[in-house]
Amino acid sequence: MKVLIVDDNASTREMLGIILKKAGHEVLGEAEDGKSALKAFVELRPEVVLLDIIMPGISGIVVLEEIRRIDPRAKVIMLTAVDQDEVTSDLNHKGAAAVVFKPFSHGDLEKAFARIQ
Repeated sequence: MKVLIVDDNASTREMLGIILKKAGHEVLGEAEDGKSALKAFVELRPEVVLLDIIMPGISGIVVLEEIRRIDPRAKVIMLTAVDQDEVTSDLNHKGAAAVVFKPFSHGDLEKAFARIQ
């Protein structure tokens, strides 16, 4: 799948890129904040967006809502360190295709991608 990676941590973006490429996915681009994520989404039209929740400026939750307004069929996998049922339920209600909790493993990402295919 063609993927856009959005996370404010460069090391996390790099690690995600390595894992995704090894799994046969194509990384179309990366973004480090919400504003650049929305711009990249419109320009690149990825099949999947990996989106961190806590970022400077626009939060990942707002970006998720905006992406879903742009394309209601968009597949967005949320990345978060906050492991609470309430947060997961809220993200699913807002249109997240899956939620992956940090720290994540290769297997966690595989499960999330399997869920959206």
